[in-house]
Amino acid sequence: MKKQGLEFSTKYINSNFRIKVYGRDGEGRRINQLMGVSGTLRLIGEELMNKFLRRSLDSMQDVCVCKLRRGLQISFYAK
Repeated sequence: MKKQGLEFSTKYINSNFRIKVYGRDGEGRRINQLMGVSGTLRLIGEELMNKFLRRSLDSMQDVCVCKLRRGLQISFYAK
């Protein structure tokens, strides 16, 4: 199997976006805070992270809100 990995470096993501996570994590705890790339990867995985980053770069807006069916909401704020 081929390892996927992130399409963008963590330095690029952190320099261009602020990532805010809202909802509940896998253990049922409420989350409403800014997170780094590694924390967001633990919550959603590499595949969804790549998808959401591409969506936020294509949107050309100040904020791109991505919602998951499990009640988690991830907002990418452009710097």
